[in-house]
Amino acid sequence: MVPAWVTMIPHFILFKGLGWPDTYLPILVPAFFANPFYTFLLRQFFLGIPVEMEDAARIDGCTSLGIFWRIFLPLSKPALATVAIFSFFYYWNDLLYPLIYLQSQDKFPVPMGIATFRGEQYANFALMMAAATMALLPLIVVFFFAQRLFIQGVVITGVKG
Repeated sequence: MVPAWVTMIPHFILFKGLGWPDTYLPILVPAFFANPFYTFLLRQFFLGIPVEMEDAARIDGCTSLGIFWRIFLPLSKPALATVAIFSFFYYWNDLLYPLIYLQSQDKFPVPMGIATFRGEQYANFALMMAAATMALLPLIVVFFFAQRLFIQGVVITGVKG
């Protein structure tokens, strides 16, 4: 739960010691570790699953891995889709970390590319808006395909019995 600005310099020193600056690794590797918000979201979702389902599976002879694979994982698709969409949106639109770790212009992500349309004296707003529209298309496609899981998650969590 520590803000990113507090850990920015230690992360840079660590990644520089590993020889990772000007590579995609300092941007990709931290994405594989737990974000506190996503951990809390999934924890709250799993606490909402009735314990009786797990008990019934144990009585039927299912192992812990089988319970997770056959019961908890299918039920958690809406929550996992939410985490995946939030994470994708965050890393797609991230400007700060690529600005810190990348020096080669050919490795810049989309937000940094849009920022290069802005000069010291002049900003070409027509090109910036066209690039922003193109940058939104992958986000819209991801949300379109995950919309069914969002609706399913609302329906499941809205019914109490």
